[in-house]
Amino acid sequence: MFCFFSTFCIKANAKSCGECIQVGAKCGWCMDPGFLKQGEATSTRCDELESLRKRGCSSTKVENPRGSQRALKNKAVTNRNKGEGKLRPEDITQVQPQKLTLSLRSGEPQSFNLKFKRAEDYPIDLYYLMDLSYSMKDDLENVKNLGTHLMLEMSKITTDFKIGFGSFVEKTVMPYISTTPAKLLNPCTGDQNCTSPFSYKNVLKLTSNGQEFNTLVGQQHISGNLDSPEGGFDAIMQVAVCGEHIGWRNVTRLLVFSTDAGFHFAGDGKLGGIVLPNDGKCHLENNMYTMSHYYDYPSIAHLVQKLSDNNIQTIFAITEEFQPVYKELKNLIPKSAVGILSANSSNVINLIIDAYNSLSSEVILENSKLPEGVTIMYQSRCKNGVTGEGEMGRKCSNISIGDEVSFTIRITAKQCPKMGKPETIKIKPLGFNEEVEITLNFICECDCHKDGIENSDICHNGNGTYECGACRCNEGRIGRQCECSTNEVTSEDLDKSCRKDNGTDICSNNGDCVCGTCECKKRENPEERYSGMFCECDNFNCDRSNNKLCGGHGHCECRVCICDANWTGSACDCSLDTTTCLASNKQICNGRGTCECGTCKCTDPKFQGPSCEICPTCPGVCTEHKECVQCRAFGTGEKKDTCERDCSYFNLIKVKDRDKLPQPGQAFPLMHCKERDANDCWFYYTYAVNKTEKEVHVVETLDCPAGPDIIPIVAGVVAGIVLIGLALLLIWKLLMIIHDRREFAKFEKEKMNAKWDTGENPIYKSAVTTVVNPKYEGK
Repeated sequence: MFCFFSTFCIKANAKSCGECIQVGAKCGWCMDPGFLKQGEATSTRCDELESLRKRGCSSTKVENPRGSQRALKNKAVTNRNKGEGKLRPEDITQVQPQKLTLSLRSGEPQSFNLKFKRAEDYPIDLYYLMDLSYSMKDDLENVKNLGTHLMLEMSKITTDFKIGFGSFVEKTVMPYISTTPAKLLNPCTGDQNCTSPFSYKNVLKLTSNGQEFNTLVGQQHISGNLDSPEGGFDAIMQVAVCGEHIGWRNVTRLLVFSTDAGFHFAGDGKLGGIVLPNDGKCHLENNMYTMSHYYDYPSIAHLVQKLSDNNIQTIFAITEEFQPVYKELKNLIPKSAVGILSANSSNVINLIIDAYNSLSSEVILENSKLPEGVTIMYQSRCKNGVTGEGEMGRKCSNISIGDEVSFTIRITAKQCPKMGKPETIKIKPLGFNEEVEITLNFICECDCHKDGIENSDICHNGNGTYECGACRCNEGRIGRQCECSTNEVTSEDLDKSCRKDNGTDICSNNGDCVCGTCECKKRENPEERYSGMFCECDNFNCDRSNNKLCGGHGHCECRVCICDANWTGSACDCSLDTTTCLASNKQICNGRGTCECGTCKCTDPKFQGPSCEICPTCPGVCTEHKECVQCRAFGTGEKKDTCERDCSYFNLIKVKDRDKLPQPGQAFPLMHCKERDANDCWFYYTYAVNKTEKEVHVVETLDCPAGPDIIPIVAGVVAGIVLIGLALLLIWKLLMIIHDRREFAKFEKEKMNAKWDTGENPIYKSAVTTVVNPKYEGK
């Protein structure tokens, strides 16, 4: 935000303090005569306040007028109950404050709070405007007793109520009515007795006598016309602008518009040859509108303006047939309501009461036309903590009698009016006669302007006015002291004095030659500036460190870094402070190096670290860091419970296997370590100090000795037993076979050796008996 406003202020190229303060609310003007450096234009006096301070302008020399506000009339809202006695309308206050003045500076909003409180027993004026065309005949009969009945109902709301009555039909020219003599006397057909057609008639001025209302309305007669739309807009306009004839007071004003037809509006008068636009003025003579044949119907926008100007709230009491039309009309007319009449207007009292409650429960703020360059914003704080902004910030709803709501109104001037004169605007709640009057005063010049010296000798023999520490040149004069005429600025002689060492570049191509003096260009970044007699210097082209101009430890002057205390170097990046090089033994770099720009340069290659105290390759390094590596990598070891506290001094990097560990040959010393844990598992890691960072690379898996493989052993034993069993069976089988064969051979041998007796056995008898046939001769 600072950069934006600073750029905005400088880019405005303000030539005077008055021009500067109109650029924006955050722009100030330095009045110090010696503020400008060589090559800087007068317009660089205009800058953001913080930027002016950094550039060396004392706060007492900065002109920065601020806006203000003052309440001129701030009467509190009225707190009273219905039974506390009658007050005059002018003694009741519903809006606070009533009058104030604001002093506005460009770009600086002024805010104030507006209170609204709906007063108890507030007076009401109601004017009943009725369509008396023939179709409203039965409605007129019910309206004749409206006065006393409505007075009775309204007494429940207010003790100060007045009612009036008016009627309308149509413009008294063709084609809206028949202009034949007979129809002008009686526009109705048959034996109907109707009164002559008319545009608008004010029958009864506002009165508190309900019986008088009944009497005069009872004397009215229906009239007639030819076309369906009626001339009600003519009547509404006259009711709004003829305040004296109607009897309007500065109280709540209600207009009840009762009809069963549509309406004519601007442009329809051409059908009757009427082309002059409605002038929005009162033309009542003997309570009759006399210019209906001369002026066209008013437009809707014209009606809205007049109803608003006269604080009149409109209630459209119409038949159901025309409800959609009048609802659209209601959306165009603020603070208006629509109610549905029964066929004979018998519900008109309830309709009026309901519409009044609806209208009075809502407050909508509107303002008069704003001066050029002035904007206004609203924020509402309604009942039950409901807030609104924008267009919704203008209104509050559901307000009951005695409720108080408030609005924050913010008014901003974007520029000074051409004449710079005060302007007056008004803010008021629609439909109410009270308003807030605001006088706007514009701050267009600085306070130091009034002390300016016209035709001062400081401004080159009186060629300008010396004010606010600078010359405001007269017409046709330019230069810091108005020393040149506009006709001389391009002359060759003047340009020579803007070339350094008689070179070809005017103002080093970083500025313009004005009156023989270089005025340096402005940069996009307001922090960056050209300077010098020939704009040869700047404050942004110095050496950088860590992407910061002058390392952030100095400032740039004419392309050279001017370092802060304890810093040196072309970019102010070398610290002269040796406290960062102290080792734990209070020696600089542990006695093993030198301190250069706040950093130790170790002379012993075995030692490293910010104070040359770390020796990664010294004996015992692996043992020293074993427990911390073990707890951080594997969550085991003696320090597993205090690991986070004791072992966060190095960066741990896990690798898949030993081949992924860093190998010797790095730009920094490296120590390979192999350690064993309580489970006889080995873990491998490296320890190194890379600049100021301690790094440990560790293999993420432990190398544990392999245990016996039970399954192969069991399988081997089982297989061995089986094989041995099979072998024994085979041996047994083999022995049995050998044994059997030996026995069989022995048997065979004994068999061969056995000798049996071949003689006849005396006991043996042959089983064969041979019989010889004696007759057989052997043939």
